[in-house]
Amino acid sequence: MKFVYRTDRGKVRNHNEDHVGIFFNQSNQILAVVADGMGGHLAGDVASKMATDLLKKFWIEKDQIESPEAAEHWFKENVYKINEEIFQYANEHPECQGMGTTLVASICTEKYITIAHIGDSRGYVLTEDGFRQLTDDHSLVNELVKSGQISKEDAEHHPRKNVLLRALGTELNVSIDTLTIEFEPGDSLLLCSDGLTNKVSDDELLNILQSELNLEEKANQLIHLANEKGGEDNISLAIIVNDLNDGKVGD
Repeated sequence: MKFVYRTDRGKVRNHNEDHVGIFFNQSNQILAVVADGMGGHLAGDVASKMATDLLKKFWIEKDQIESPEAAEHWFKENVYKINEEIFQYANEHPECQGMGTTLVASICTEKYITIAHIGDSRGYVLTEDGFRQLTDDHSLVNELVKSGQISKEDAEHHPRKNVLLRALGTELNVSIDTLTIEFEPGDSLLLCSDGLTNKVSDDELLNILQSELNLEEKANQLIHLANEKGGEDNISLAIIVNDLNDGKVGD
């Protein structure tokens, strides 16, 4: 496996409420995490950091994940715990009330990837069959698009584009989506916050991922492009490539 991850404050925000990381369990399996926090002053940073740190803690203590079913179970069990911790912390700290975070995370093995997500941070996969989005935004505008009330083009500029219907930590009970797909040699996985996808089109994502640039350069180019187009939001991403002949990139 090769991987890289990056987070950038962007050009407008005065602080970064995203957290991103790639972690290894006891069997050296990979967990990639992107969390985009939201809430009052600095509270979004608290929520996204709690989600990332707790997932890391649970993962590095974990033995080998033996199957996709075990991976999905691990996500559901631990994301529910994390949701409860964030919710309780917000209730105990008035300055953090209402805080929450999106989450897109993936357990990556040499045969499959299992993704868990809540909110509008996204997962994409690039295979020999093409490039596609794996996650479905839990947002108001996406529901309006799916119900036929507005077009995808209208959604791009909708005044309530940032309204989420689900997030981690905002309610005591949470529902997350999980998905498992095959991960063949040469396939690439991209996890990212909406600071990237609100600025960089799917075609632009594909062009950079397919380019001859190395992984570090691809990550830097994606963030540069989002900033070049305005950079109004924090920008975070993780790229994992199933390359059995290469070592790790990043740390």
